[in-house]
Amino acid sequence: MKFKLDATSGNARATTLTMSHGEVQTPVFMPVGTQASVKALDHNDMLNLGAKIILGNTYHMYLRPGSPTIKKMGGLHGFSKFPNNFLTDSGGFQAFSLRKLDGKNGKPDPNGITFKSHIDGSLHYFTPKSVLDAQYDFNSDIMMILDDLVALPNTQERINLSIERTTQWAKEAIEYHMAQKEKGIGVGQNIFAIIQGGTDKEFRKKSATELCALTDYDGFAIGGLSVGELNNEMYDTVEWTTQFMPKDKPRYLMGVGTPEDLIENIDRGVDMFDCVMPTRNARNGTLFTTFGRLNIRGAKFKEDPKPIDEACECYTCQNYSRAYLNHLYRSGEMTYFRLASLHNLHYYLNLMREAREAILNDNWVQFKNDFYKKREK
Repeated sequence: MKFKLDATSGNARATTLTMSHGEVQTPVFMPVGTQASVKALDHNDMLNLGAKIILGNTYHMYLRPGSPTIKKMGGLHGFSKFPNNFLTDSGGFQAFSLRKLDGKNGKPDPNGITFKSHIDGSLHYFTPKSVLDAQYDFNSDIMMILDDLVALPNTQERINLSIERTTQWAKEAIEYHMAQKEKGIGVGQNIFAIIQGGTDKEFRKKSATELCALTDYDGFAIGGLSVGELNNEMYDTVEWTTQFMPKDKPRYLMGVGTPEDLIENIDRGVDMFDCVMPTRNARNGTLFTTFGRLNIRGAKFKEDPKPIDEACECYTCQNYSRAYLNHLYRSGEMTYFRLASLHNLHYYLNLMREAREAILNDNWVQFKNDFYKKREK
């Protein structure tokens, strides 16, 4: 990966990442394609939206169709036909989710995590090496390492154990990755470590310092947030943590979030984001606009001729009314899922493009203020 810091405005950053499948300009929001597919959309939709990178989920694709199948089909790019970059997570969050829902599932130990398949109940074991092996098969452009994620709030002892395990697994993962590259495996792939520590400043400092000392990593993520803590706690934790992260490598905040979350964390020096929110909320009837959220399920939209957002240039807003979308939703028509998802993802991706432009023009503070003023109206 080639990394270029294009501009700063306050703590906000505009950067360019050059990888095997093209450039990614930040700030960037990565649409979530859990099963090598962004729900309700195909690769042409993603290209028309201008997406340069999407996120795939190792846990789900490891279970079905299996990483050997994806490798045989040409990796994620050949399989899905999306030609731009993929980031794949390690599956650790899904193991965390299972553990959260059922104490019998997702049991971590010093060497990895045992979990049950949500498909057939079969037992599986993820290790720092095995999740990379799956991602080598995927040929993803950015691979996330296995980390030990815990729910918040939690005990000091459990959070400290999470940090110790995450650091140990990070060391194992980067040593394995460098050895594999010497064998010609994963040469064009990049690898990110994940900082843990809950909302405790000293724990975050400890995790960030230990992981960022592993200089062979191509980038670093902030994990373990947006898992139950208050928004202000998340923002404070990010602001504290970024000071310990390299300035010459990308910074990724995992699983976040609302448009407000993106703006606040760009303001704190984060470059990359992902979240299921734009597509999941679209399917549930919530649409994001310049002026805030709109619930298209409402009866008041039954005869509303206006587009979702009069300031929006997406395909949906240029062609369809609120009344039509209200009708599609209430009728259970599948066309609604596509049109709503196109709008919400366009809103997110365009917000990132506008944020980047503001940073390049050293106009970030004004942009942020205008963002909130429009919502007040």
